[in-house]
Amino acid sequence: MQDNSYAQLLEAHGVKPTANRIIIVKALSQAGAPMSMKELEYSILSLDKSSIFRTLTLFRDHHLVHTIESGDGGVRYELCKSHDNNIDDDEHVHFYCEQCHKTYCLYDTLIPQVPVPEGFLPNSANYILRGICPHCRK
Repeated sequence: MQDNSYAQLLEAHGVKPTANRIIIVKALSQAGAPMSMKELEYSILSLDKSSIFRTLTLFRDHHLVHTIESGDGGVRYELCKSHDNNIDDDEHVHFYCEQCHKTYCLYDTLIPQVPVPEGFLPNSANYILRGICPHCRK
């Protein structure tokens, strides 16, 4: 993806494209998997932790990133594939490998519908499977 494509993605989600925001979107896009805050810090040495965190919060509010539980008690951030700043239309299941501690996106596995009692209005779902990934099973 070119930097102007990242800028267009930000604009599609109602976020003003700045140099720092483009750097963060690019890092998330190139990672190919959900990233922890620490992983983002190590991959973007030119930005401080608070700038990255504030930007991720802005991205989450504009449905540009998902926040998911990583399976080890932490939080990971994943670039949304949706092109709407009002809804997340690409929610999917994640798999946490208990051996290598990586979180994988299972894009073709949708989060199952869960009936909730009357009066409850869910906004999102976080569905994570835990086990051993194919690489670690070898």
